[in-house]
Order: sequence, then structure tokens, then C-alpha cells
Amino acid sequence: MTASLLDRRSVLGAAYRLFYAEPLALVRGSGVEVFDVAGRRYLDAYNNVPVLGHAHPAVVEALTRQAGLINTHTRYLHDTILRYAEALTATFPDPLNHAMFTCSGSEANDLALRIAMTVTGGTGVIVTENAYHGVTALLAGMSPSLGIGTAPQVRTVPAPDSYHQSGDVGAAFGAAVAAAAEDLRRSGVQVAALLVDTTFASDGIHVGPVGYLDAAVAAVRAAGGLFIADEVQGGFGRSGKLWTFLHQPGLVPDLVTLGKPMGNGHPVGGVVTRKDLLDVFGARSRYFNTFGGNTVSAAVGLAVLSTIQSEGLPDHAATLGVDLAAALDGLRRHAVVGDIRGIGLYHGVELVTDRGTKAPATALAKAVMDEMARDGILIGVCGIASNTLKIRPPLAFKAPHVTELVTALDRVLTRLA
Repeated sequence: MTASLLDRRSVLGAAYRLFYAEPLALVRGSGVEVFDVAGRRYLDAYNNVPVLGHAHPAVVEALTRQAGLINTHTRYLHDTILRYAEALTATFPDPLNHAMFTCSGSEANDLALRIAMTVTGGTGVIVTENAYHGVTALLAGMSPSLGIGTAPQVRTVPAPDSYHQSGDVGAAFGAAVAAAAEDLRRSGVQVAALLVDTTFASDGIHVGPVGYLDAAVAAVRAAGGLFIADEVQGGFGRSGKLWTFLHQPGLVPDLVTLGKPMGNGHPVGGVVTRKDLLDVFGARSRYFNTFGGNTVSAAVGLAVLSTIQSEGLPDHAATLGVDLAAALDGLRRHAVVGDIRGIGLYHGVELVTDRGTKAPATALAKAVMDEMARDGILIGVCGIASNTLKIRPPLAFKAPHVTELVTALDRVLTRLA
């Protein structure tokens, strides 16, 4: 079956990629488990889209119920769309009290940048060196991790990396953003925004101490730009708070972008921002997205958010995240483990060939990922050298799953390293 699927997959074209040396053909899932065509079970410690777990009954019920009534868009009035917008914006600090809906995180970042460019009159954007923010033409030029280069109006800065950098990483990050804004100005480009994934996931997962983003945000605002917090990967509770930026007291972004886990697998995205910014944007531009904010997506999004809140899943992620961090810490006995970092149920294990030089063990990280899949556990890799093991399970993860994951990882590192 798998060989047949691989043969037929050529119809999709050469730009697609697969996970794992031995590709998986998954046909169903439940909670934190997925199953392949042969019925083999895998523990999913990687997929952050089904934030509540695969095939969550509350999401399935909301989707089918609303699909059986009507599915239409935001040019008609509908109570569910408004209830979702009200519930969503209520989770943000003032003055972030307006929402606009899209179908994906890429569309959300694209819309946020349109708003920022309209309000500031600038086109310059600052991102981190290995950022990923989306697949539209605009966002691809702001996603260095795609390997296709950045657009002329984009400047990159190193992520705040406490493992490879010494001293105050927040101050260094702020200085780099200020320098990038000045470089744009010298090129005749007004900066529009600093766009940051709040978990710095593609850069290798870096969530620093309290205040580590303050200098960078102050620098971009001083240059006339806005701060866009990309919560597409870090949002909806996995960090131990509903939004990762909430770990930084007093930090209020100008715009927040959402996607991936927002619909637990259903394509939903959005932007939450201030009224004054949308007033300027709305006066100069119309926005309509045929499927963004449709009634089925709104019902699904509301079910996801309600379940996260009613079951206290951010607190669960925070508590279990402490146990996960402690369990992962035991892996430091392996000489190839250079650093372990993360927050809540979002962690990275950086592998190195030498702890002194911190040289990346890229090939080993890929081998570990593949070997873990062979052992029935799904993880990923990230970082500018693709040498950091990426662990981000659904919020349905429990203590026995932590034990299963870390025991297998210990076993695989022993086997390979």
C-alpha cells in the first residue's frame, strides 16, 4: 500500500516533501495516537495542529452540526461568527479587542502585514534568520527557512539564543532590530513591522527570560514600525498560557496572528489587533475572504477555544511541561545533547558533535527523528542547522506519554550516538 501511494504521489509535483526516511501512510487518529494503513500505532509528539488531539469529539460535533445547517461567510450576519470573535478577543489584553478571520496562518500573517504597511506607510519587515511565517508570495520572501532568499525590503536578525550567545540576549536582540531598522532607513525603506514567532520555533525554539523581547519591540516602534506577534505555532495553550507572549508581563503586541491549532485541523486563521489600526486599514482598503470566518469554521474555532478553556489545558501544559523538562534533562548524560530548552509542551533538544564547539549534529538529528518513527514515536527537527529535535505534542498528552517519549528517545540516542 505505501509503495503504491509513493508511486501515485508523483501527480502532486516535485515541490512537496515527506517526513521520515520511511514515509508514513496515516489513516486515522485518536487523541495523541495515530495509526497507519497496517494498523500500527504511533505516539504523536510532534503535530501541533490537532491541539486538542486527533478527531476530538467536540470539534467533530461542532463541524458536522453547523455543516448540516448552513455554511456561509462574513457578508451575512450570523451569531456564531460574532460569538467566536467575542470569545476570542476576550482572551487578549486591552486594547487587542478586534478580530479578522482567515483560512490559515499564512493568510493571517499576510493580512497583518497589509494592515501594518497601510498604517505605517512602510514596506520594510524585520524577521529572524531562520524564520518561517507562511507560503504566500509575500510571506515566502520573509521566511528564510524556505531557503529561497528574502525579499529586498526584508532584513534578518539572529534569534535570541541563550545557548550560542553570551550576555544579555534580549539587549542583543534589541540592538540587532535597531540596526536592521536603520539599515532599511539608509536604503530608503520605512520599516513597517517586526514579525516574530513567539516561540522562535524554526530558529530552534527559544523562549527567553522575562523582558527579553522588550528592547526589540521598543526599537521597531521607535523606528515607526509595529510589532506583530506570530502565535501560529505558539498559541492556544501549548506554552502553558493561552498565548506565548503572555509570559512577558506588560508586553502587548500591535497585532497577533493565529492559525494551525485554531481549528484542531480545520483550516482557520485570524488576526487580533487594535481598533485604531483597523480603522485606518478599513478606511483605505476593503477586506473579504470567502472562507475566512465562515459559519462552520467559526463553530469549530469556538469549540476548540471553549474546550481549551473549560478543561484548563494551558495549566495542564504548564504542569506537564515541568515534568517533560525534568525527564528530558536526564538525556544530558548523552554527550551529543548540547542543550535542552522550551516551555510547556514545546521543547527542543539540540544535538551537537562537540559540546565545546557546539558544532551541530545535523545528520544525527535526522537519524534520531527517523529512528524514533521506526520505534513508533513522531517528533521533528528544527533550527538553522536542523539539529534540534522538535517536541510539540497535542494537549491531550499525559504523564505516561512523557515517559514513553523520553524512554524511547534515551534508547535511540544510546543506539545511534
